[in-house]
Amino acid sequence: MIGGKDVYNVIAATFPLYVPVFLGYGSVRWWKLFTPDQCKGVNRFSVFFIMPFFSFDFVSHINPFDLDCRFLAADVVSKAITVVVLALWAKFTSKGSYSWSITGFSLSALTNTLVVGVPLLHAMYGKVGQDLVIQAFLQQAIGWFIALLFVLELRNATNSFKVSLTVPPHHMGSHIVSMDNKVTKEAEESDESVKEMRTSMWEVIKVVGLKVVVNPNTYASVFGLGWAFLSS
Repeated sequence: MIGGKDVYNVIAATFPLYVPVFLGYGSVRWWKLFTPDQCKGVNRFSVFFIMPFFSFDFVSHINPFDLDCRFLAADVVSKAITVVVLALWAKFTSKGSYSWSITGFSLSALTNTLVVGVPLLHAMYGKVGQDLVIQAFLQQAIGWFIALLFVLELRNATNSFKVSLTVPPHHMGSHIVSMDNKVTKEAEESDESVKEMRTSMWEVIKVVGLKVVVNPNTYASVFGLGWAFLSS
């Protein structure tokens, strides 16, 4: 049974999170306190410094030898079900699309676990809820984030590949082409398409690897997990 004190704890934990959001929106939208260049600088500072250290602080305090494997498995199953449902929606419905499926998965499954989840779950379930959120974040940062990057780059490569296939071939010198020449040309185009697709896949892997390497949150999660192993 949820009592009034539980509701108060949740509101008290989450309300302060949204005050800076509204203040930031008003500072840019109505009060014009920050220019677009200053907003970009604040965003870059948050991405490269604030969030990595924030993530490292939480991850480094978990006990990696006492992870809730059932909870992590349930998290994987729930996200897998979401992927299957969105894929079926994109495949068999007229309004579905793979681009919107990727967006829907990001919004529904890859939530902001640390900023919102930690205070919310801590207010509801105490230290146990906080530890579960941090474990989910760690799995999300190391596993699901890389998978999402791969899918996004694969979509970009597929779109580029489709565009290259729609480019008309060079005109022949003669308008009369024999059937043998047509078959030979189609075979050559097919071989080139296969080679281009293989090259695109390799490019996707390289781009994903590069983005993972330069992402500071990846370093924060890995180093935080390593620190947790050493300190436990």
